[in-house]
Amino acid sequence: MSLLIRNAHIVNPDRNFDADIVIDNGKILSIENYGSLSVNYADIIDAEGMLVIPGGVDPHVHLALPTPAGPSADDFITGSQAALAGGVTHLIDFVTPNRGQNLCEALRLRQQEAKDCSVGLNFHMGISNWLPDMEKQMEICVKEYGIKSFKTYLAYRQSIGIDYEALEKIMRIAAKLKIIVLVHSEEGDMIDQLRSDYLKKGMTHPKYHALSRPPESESNAVKKVIELVAKTNCTTYFVHISTAESANYIAQAKKSGLPIYAETCPHYLLLDDEVYEGTSMETIPFVFSPPARPAHHKKYLWDHLQQGTFDTVATDHCPFNMQQKMVGKENFTLIPNGAGGLEFRIPLLYHFGVLQSKISLQQWIKYTSTNAASIFGLKSKGSISIGNEADMVIFNPTKVSNFSSQTNYQNCDINIYEGITVTGSIKKTIKEGIIAFEF
Repeated sequence: MSLLIRNAHIVNPDRNFDADIVIDNGKILSIENYGSLSVNYADIIDAEGMLVIPGGVDPHVHLALPTPAGPSADDFITGSQAALAGGVTHLIDFVTPNRGQNLCEALRLRQQEAKDCSVGLNFHMGISNWLPDMEKQMEICVKEYGIKSFKTYLAYRQSIGIDYEALEKIMRIAAKLKIIVLVHSEEGDMIDQLRSDYLKKGMTHPKYHALSRPPESESNAVKKVIELVAKTNCTTYFVHISTAESANYIAQAKKSGLPIYAETCPHYLLLDDEVYEGTSMETIPFVFSPPARPAHHKKYLWDHLQQGTFDTVATDHCPFNMQQKMVGKENFTLIPNGAGGLEFRIPLLYHFGVLQSKISLQQWIKYTSTNAASIFGLKSKGSISIGNEADMVIFNPTKVSNFSSQTNYQNCDINIYEGITVTGSIKKTIKEGIIAFEF
């Protein structure tokens, strides 16, 4: 099937330019000057006045995540629909083995669970505890199943979290295998102690979720992990960085030449800890980890984004409905952690980043597509180039829209961006040369 996109203003990670684009059999066949193509095509899209950008790659989502309050609200069907609505054509989700479970067994079960996903999909393999044959299991995952990254948690020590000793062992193996270790960097022991202290004092409101995970619980962990990177030379990717101190440590480590990548998320760039002031019903939607931080952190995160400290902006998409969240209305430790963001990331970064001169158009593309594709080995993605997969977005830079749980495509009755108005929205999402979503 062939498709011609005429009058495209292409925004790539290295430049902007005007061209017509020919797509055939799911690939970009040619990119030519305006009006130079005279061949007949099955379909033609006139992109006059639009931006044509690479399909988004979100390297951090949690679809159908099991929790005591039930699975996260989006499964792989509804989650991939929300992704397409947000201009995202490729996701990287997680395999989270039970403690003691064989990694490859957990991967096979997760792949079956995700069989109906309608966008590109890869997995980070989680490691929930140290096993005697961990090196062999990791090697099989890499060599036989194509796993390119392993995820570790320093928080959640009672369930899936590990300690620094186990992390160092994993990082040494990963360095041998030449693959990436992702780290959720929060001091699990500190958090557990604070949570326990607050509950003993009867402090159960959702705001104590944030207070039990203070900024230093993240930055202290980031500093320790950087020390392990220096010892092991393991390529390490810090997920969902939320504090200025953490970003400063990462910037310094990068300057010293350590093999480090880092992401932040839109909710840390746009929200602050005022969201925890109010009733349980008002504040409970904002229980995610790490929590929203005091307002001054936002400026520093934007500064680091502009300076290139961060490599990606991911969503950590993990929505829960209000009924699920309210399980913890009398005890903040029971609230399932997470919020949705798949369909909002690209417009949010355009409006609050590009239009407010905090990032450039090229950075917008790098942070939402190109860099994640490069870091995690997604070849033929991340730019509109001849031979690449025809994953792209027709983006209307002037359309004004309002975010609401009443209209979002995520399968959730909560929207942490409720009422936010942005300029710039997705018009069409093209996946492998086929229009997969359009407004």
